[in-house]
Amino acid sequence: MPRYLRPRIPGACVFFTVALAERGSDLLLREVGRLRQAVAATRAERPFGIDAWVVMPDHLHAVWTLPEGDRDFPTRWRSIKSRFSRDLPKARLRPSHEARQERGLWQRRFWEHHIRDADDYAAHVRYCHLNPVKHGFVERPEDWPHSSIHREIAAGRW
Repeated sequence: MPRYLRPRIPGACVFFTVALAERGSDLLLREVGRLRQAVAATRAERPFGIDAWVVMPDHLHAVWTLPEGDRDFPTRWRSIKSRFSRDLPKARLRPSHEARQERGLWQRRFWEHHIRDADDYAAHVRYCHLNPVKHGFVERPEDWPHSSIHREIAAGRW
């Protein structure tokens, strides 16, 4: 198995894709309140900025900015996933899930991309906001309720 070393850049701006283990599920939408609570509790313990966020039925995309001097986004994701999963029924577990005390709801890994410049930032924020349209859930990004686009509209940035 290859050993992937994540870049560890303090104060970085990072784009993420995080998915449920069961693609095609609608768990994130059914439990969006639980997800919001998990994110809020994690941010209270380990602050980070949310530049963009969209929750889809079985995955989510986000752009975060970490505090100066802080590069630990994996711990934040582990905390969010754990808090979200707590008290939900377990999925079908493999021995590796049991060994790690996982509930089997999330894909173990997540995809991240460190933002390089202003154009890269704009492209990834836009990707978050357009994702519901891409997947055919709505015709306009502003029609999707689980997106930070509403904050952008209110601020006059969209």
